[in-house]
Amino acid sequence: MATGIELLVAAALCVACPALNESLPANLIQVDSDNVPLPTEQPIDMEASDAGLDEDVPAETLETLINKKIKLREMRDWIGGKHLRIATLEDYPLSYTELLENGSRIGHGVSFQIIDFLKKKFNFTYEVYVPQDNIIGSPTDFDRSLIEMVNKSVVDLAAAFIPSLSEQRKFVYYSTTTLDEGEWIMVMQRPRESASGSGLLAPFEFWVWILILVSLLAVGPIIYVLIILRNRLTGDSNQQPYSLGHCAWFVYGALMKQGSTLSPIADSTRLLFATWWIFITILTSFYTANLTAFLTLSKFTLPYNTVNDILTKNKHFVSMRGGGVEYAIRTTNESLSMLNRMILNNYAVFSDETNDTFNLQNYVERNGYVFVRDRPAINIMLYQDYLYRKTISFSDEKIHCPFAMAKEPFLKKKRTFAYPIGSNLSQLFDPELLNLVESGIVKHLSAKDLPSAEICPQDLGGTERQLRNGDLMMTYYIMLAGFATSLAVFTTELLFRYVNSRQEANKWARHGVGRTPNGQSVAPSRWLRGWRRQDSGNRQLLGASTHGQNVTPPPPYQSIFSGNGHGDSLANRWRRPPIGNGNGVLLGGGASDSGVRRLINGRDYMVYRNSNGQSQLVPVRSPSAALFQYTYTE
Repeated sequence: MATGIELLVAAALCVACPALNESLPANLIQVDSDNVPLPTEQPIDMEASDAGLDEDVPAETLETLINKKIKLREMRDWIGGKHLRIATLEDYPLSYTELLENGSRIGHGVSFQIIDFLKKKFNFTYEVYVPQDNIIGSPTDFDRSLIEMVNKSVVDLAAAFIPSLSEQRKFVYYSTTTLDEGEWIMVMQRPRESASGSGLLAPFEFWVWILILVSLLAVGPIIYVLIILRNRLTGDSNQQPYSLGHCAWFVYGALMKQGSTLSPIADSTRLLFATWWIFITILTSFYTANLTAFLTLSKFTLPYNTVNDILTKNKHFVSMRGGGVEYAIRTTNESLSMLNRMILNNYAVFSDETNDTFNLQNYVERNGYVFVRDRPAINIMLYQDYLYRKTISFSDEKIHCPFAMAKEPFLKKKRTFAYPIGSNLSQLFDPELLNLVESGIVKHLSAKDLPSAEICPQDLGGTERQLRNGDLMMTYYIMLAGFATSLAVFTTELLFRYVNSRQEANKWARHGVGRTPNGQSVAPSRWLRGWRRQDSGNRQLLGASTHGQNVTPPPPYQSIFSGNGHGDSLANRWRRPPIGNGNGVLLGGGASDSGVRRLINGRDYMVYRNSNGQSQLVPVRSPSAALFQYTYTE
């Protein structure tokens, strides 16, 4: 509340203030209550720069604005109380209809919320029509389509989110205001394993494994060639030139951390070996760390994320019949035209069913197809499916979300309303549509029935992960491959053994047993040695050993020099060589159990003759005697 002194001071200051300028600025265009410009005293032929216009703007601009305003006012007056015919598509939740008992239809969805706003704004009424085939239409698919109804002026307006396709522009007029940029997304069964890899192959991508295999095959021969080249250039005889097999097994053993028996002497060869060891150490460290990270906190990815994944992997997919995806594929100059051959090969299915839940269960859940649908419909469909499965299992997240949605859009197209060619409704409705889009109302209406949180995201976010058989499947494959390789090598060995024995048997059959073509004696095949006769009536079994039947072991070492071995003892089975040959000294107490001592290669031996007439050497020195005794007694 101002005091009296403050009021006196304010009044004095106001007296000193200059008078207010109530004149309007020059070149100002005034309008009336209907926003129609009022005529001004400013001449039309004034300078363009003085009027605030560019020199390139024609002089009739002001008259054009006036005529446009007058035309809009006349159209507002014309449409008031007018009854319009509006066509739409069954495209839940953006546009869909309800059939009443009297046969009329009521439009619902985002499109008709916009139409109802325009209805209140311009005071008109309307009735709803649906094309017989519920398709957008194209030059090759024109009959009973939405485009046909608009083109033939059967309806005044097409109220649906229609993708702006190039071939349809010559049949209809799209609104200048873009309602949104439609995104068609792929939804598929949620895989049990991430597409980034599974099990032992996950830490490295495909080309890393290829390069590791190439290095494993190439490093061994490279080391072998470098060693041979070094020895020839330097003439060094100390460094042993390892064979190619040894070098290859060294490379493989280093990869498996098994070490090697090779011990190079030359410095250059040592550096070659050390370089491979360092490479393997770093490689295995990276592999171990990445494998641990993948098996615990790996990021989940889908096997089909882009159009190229569908094309390269020949994956079956399904979409709406007569929708934007089908026409984008069938039209030559559209972005999806490279998928046209998939239609010819029956990899693409276009369903006439407008119920998205039916398509999801029939094609995706049962047959494993990829379902391509626009984002609002996908979000509503997955949310309703989530609410239903929540009643089946309250806590299991994998049951709640059996489907996953790709991140990358399959197709992106601007979507608008459509008018007949030559219609003036676009000039009346498009400014209002632009206000709704720029204010975010259209986007809000498309997502108002969805929760703020993302429903069934691609990565469910679980940090606990137990190893499954799929993670260890590569281990099983390696074991099976190893056993199969061993079996193949074993079979090859048996085959070569059989072939060699057949060749040897044929040689014996042609030239006689034990004789070659030149008459010399040859040893029989090992397969046939067991068939030789031992005497007139007995045969030796194939593969049977003759050791222990004809060979008599020598007597115990301590009994050789005892001198009391007579009778049927084991020592009596050994006879002394003939006396008088002058080649040795008789030892022992008797003639029957003594042997001849001989010096052979600087060592002392007792020479005995066994029952078969073969000579047997018995070492005399203590260490050799102990080994001899252990060999024949243990």
